[in-house]
Amino acid sequence: MLTVDFSRFPLAPGDRVLDLGCGAGRHAFECYRRGARVVALDRNGAEIREVATWFAAMKEAGEAPSGATATAMEGDALALPFPDDSFDVVIISEVMEHIPDDKGVLAEMVRVLRPGGRIAVTVPRYGPEKVCWALSDAYHEIEGGHIRIYRGDELLDRMREAGLRPYGTHHAHGLHSPYWWLKCAFGVHKDGDEAALPVRAYHKLLVWDIMKKPLATRVAERALDPLIGKSFVAYATKPHEPHAPEITDAGEAAPEAAAPLGRA
Repeated sequence: MLTVDFSRFPLAPGDRVLDLGCGAGRHAFECYRRGARVVALDRNGAEIREVATWFAAMKEAGEAPSGATATAMEGDALALPFPDDSFDVVIISEVMEHIPDDKGVLAEMVRVLRPGGRIAVTVPRYGPEKVCWALSDAYHEIEGGHIRIYRGDELLDRMREAGLRPYGTHHAHGLHSPYWWLKCAFGVHKDGDEAALPVRAYHKLLVWDIMKKPLATRVAERALDPLIGKSFVAYATKPHEPHAPEITDAGEAAPEAAAPLGRA
């Protein structure tokens, strides 16, 4: 289940990609399949070992084209072990809401991204996330849990402050918001047979949707994404040079026009 839309965020074979806070590796695997040179980094050593195992299995099965490479490594998002301008593409999906120093993470991503490179940032969307927080304290009051809720405009402003130039946004996973509302209402930490019947039933629907990709649910999700999409996704580039303000005839810097982005 991908949050980044690769039709809006295209990759070229050979692109150097950093999947920062890769978790179980879903975006890293997709980039590897598309021929990229991928580094999947996460602070969770157990997950990184699992991602490395899947990379090896994909290579053995011939799922990645010739020239594609994949590395899984443990690391700190606030102190990335890479030189400046190391990557053509950086992806950080559902991570920034966990990190107290989100400005520091953005600064590190911009540092390792080459000028002209592209970045995709995804976070939980404000409205659906607010409902989850209202329904369950346990949803976010856990070690390593969500510590903030972003509004779309707020995230875009932070990206601009870090030196990035946003160029597009959208929402994703409209079918998933009701599932999390049910989880929060009936017990967010209850899984499997312990979960309430509505939660188990909705989970089966989501698994069926992911495995079968039927047209009916694809159409439904496209309709729901703008309304209750669980994730807010923003795309940006790193300019080749710092943005120079336009000078007016009066010799004053003209204010930059606000980009029509970020309605969450």
